[in-house]
Amino acid sequence: MDGRIHLPHATRTPLGIITPFRNLGGIFDLGWPYLGELLTDSVLAAAQQGRGTLMCITYHYSAGQPQRGCAGFGCDTAAARAHAYGIAEQAGKLFGKDHQQVYPLVCGFETDSDALVIHGKAGAVLDIRDWVGQPAEALAIRLATVCPDMPDDIRRDLLPLLEGNLAHVTSLYGTARALDIEHREWVICIGRGFDFLHLPNTALIIGPYGPDLAEPIGTAADIIAANMLHGRIPDDGFMLLASTPYQHSGVDRARAELKSQFLSRFAAQVIGQRHPELASKMRPHTAVVHWPTRRLDLLQPSN
Repeated sequence: MDGRIHLPHATRTPLGIITPFRNLGGIFDLGWPYLGELLTDSVLAAAQQGRGTLMCITYHYSAGQPQRGCAGFGCDTAAARAHAYGIAEQAGKLFGKDHQQVYPLVCGFETDSDALVIHGKAGAVLDIRDWVGQPAEALAIRLATVCPDMPDDIRRDLLPLLEGNLAHVTSLYGTARALDIEHREWVICIGRGFDFLHLPNTALIIGPYGPDLAEPIGTAADIIAANMLHGRIPDDGFMLLASTPYQHSGVDRARAELKSQFLSRFAAQVIGQRHPELASKMRPHTAVVHWPTRRLDLLQPSN
């Protein structure tokens, strides 16, 4: 999903239930070795517990102003949606086109309202904005119509997310959100373990999934520099946060620390080459995240 989208927050779901894969621009390829390994591990872990996997493949757009759409696709909603369908096709090749063990679901995220838009069979759509003021119980019937091939257990797991999103969208109706929905990021995050970041348009998140990290880091620096230039954020500094999750103490944590330290050095080097003046305003922090508890531990700067 795009780094701007935080599904647990938008669906009122406790952290730890949804496993997010967030990346600047929302651009992914399941052929990327590291991404494929992480995704397969998640699917196998669920299968070992007798559960299927719902794979929400998201893109975002703005109904009010197209320029608020996904910059990674030139604010072209059709291109972003087509990319999401491409990922769904890859998931079918990887996990089976019958979608019984892994169900790839293309979801739009309308950022003006934080509403989910579920894309089903034959062009059918479930738009949460249409359900404001209506009974949430009726969502089950509509979901079964939009996604008739969705396994019952996965549909049962998806419904609380939709109900949570409906409650979230309803709570935002009539509130002033002009600042929230404009780009005003002041943090660059690289790595994984950023579930706690749910404030909109605060951080640019770069997942360590693709073969080229320099390009998205440079793009993130471009955005921060533009935000300062146009007065959307103060020009006195920005934060660089590198993070890596770990499961166990010992070697696993030590390896996570090395990963985070490398990512921090690499990102600082790229930013320094692309924006020397911006690099002088950088406030770097390096951390590891204990994944079972989501506890973030800041590391001391290495000498």
